[in-house]
Amino acid sequence: MKRAISAADANRRFSEVLRGVRDGGSYIVTSHGKPIAKIIPIDTRDPVREAAKRALLARLRSQPATKPIGRWTRDDIHER
Repeated sequence: MKRAISAADANRRFSEVLRGVRDGGSYIVTSHGKPIAKIIPIDTRDPVREAAKRALLARLRSQPATKPIGRWTRDDIHER
């Protein structure tokens, strides 16, 4: 359940808000009536984020970690 709460109320009742989030609730924090932030439980699974993470890891696994560049000389390391 998402509940709207003003930034001022969230500040005054922060411990209460955190207890609500711990129990599975979520809040939309507003400032002057406009939404500015969400407070949600950290263990909430986001399927889009999880899919993006899997795609990124698969891409990274398919690419070589480094390109073979051969041996460096002392002058290559200490360019002047």
